[in-house]
Amino acid sequence: MRLTWEELGWERVAPGVGRRRLPDWDCTAGLVVGAGAALMIDAGSSLAEGARLRAEARALTGARVTHVALTHPHFDHVFGAAAFAGVEIFAADGSPEVYGRGREELCADAVRNGLDPRAAREAADTLVRPRRFVRGTWDLDLGGVEVRLVRTGEGHTGHDLVVVVPGDPAVVFCGDLVEESGEPQAGPDAVPSRWPAALDRLLALGGEDALYVPGHGAVVDAAFVRTQRDALAGRFGVSL
Repeated sequence: MRLTWEELGWERVAPGVGRRRLPDWDCTAGLVVGAGAALMIDAGSSLAEGARLRAEARALTGARVTHVALTHPHFDHVFGAAAFAGVEIFAADGSPEVYGRGREELCADAVRNGLDPRAAREAADTLVRPRRFVRGTWDLDLGGVEVRLVRTGEGHTGHDLVVVVPGDPAVVFCGDLVEESGEPQAGPDAVPSRWPAALDRLLALGGEDALYVPGHGAVVDAAFVRTQRDALAGRFGVSL
């Protein structure tokens, strides 16, 4: 007998669509389930966390995860990717260097933010290079469930990817282009001048009635995304 989303600590967002708020960094992992196929959105902050996500997905669906989409190359979203061996992994175009030569900086950032150094080292050493890089859009058919991966443009990083699940309502997994549980973080790899425009494109993809799943925090609506866009524009001196 399969467990429910809630029994496994997940939140059901729409039919066949759920998300999990992971401990420590309140990072989102998402899951979209089709007939015989499933997409995991982000992979957690360590190999152990990635393995838990993969096991929970199997418990929920009765099948294995077939695809992983990484919303951006920060340790708390990608360090569990090696737990998804044999799975087709997608990321934004332009990010191969981060998953190769950039893994040492990812490891250092993970340790600075409190990840156990041994877990950080293990994840960095085994970090999987995505096989598919999305330049514009990429449509996936998850056994009758259509999902669109979209490179909306730079913002939180130079390599942001969002996942749009059509429906009534549509669900948009935003990565850290949107954060609810704290002020959006702009590190050295952020592109603040383009962030508000990326959110405009995000809103155009989802529409007024969509549910927007941030990289950190609770599910929000279009009004929240617009408010955050305006705040980012003011914070970084960007004209709307």
